[in-house]
Amino acid sequence: MAKLDLLQGTLDLLILKTLAVGPQHGWGISQRIQQISDNVLRVNQGSLYPALQRLEKEGLITSDWGVTDNNRQARYYRLTAAGRRALGTEVESWKRFVAALDTVLRTS
Repeated sequence: MAKLDLLQGTLDLLILKTLAVGPQHGWGISQRIQQISDNVLRVNQGSLYPALQRLEKEGLITSDWGVTDNNRQARYYRLTAAGRRALGTEVESWKRFVAALDTVLRTS
């Protein structure tokens, strides 16, 4: 199956949804998205880290340094209360978009 490029605007949603489960470092976020999507979605590191920085600047996530399972220093990201609220809003918005797109695709 061909890999799909992330639609613009979905990366923030995917990051927030991944962090809703718990804190994670950048590489772990990208791996989790890939795993959950059965290897259909791949997050480019060049897109991931600027998105993480932007989400942190917006107050939707926060980060702290920690140690990975293989004893390496990594920045761990977690949702803030504002991030949880934004996630709920984004999920509802995405569901409306998908429903509208499905309606268009089913039209002859």
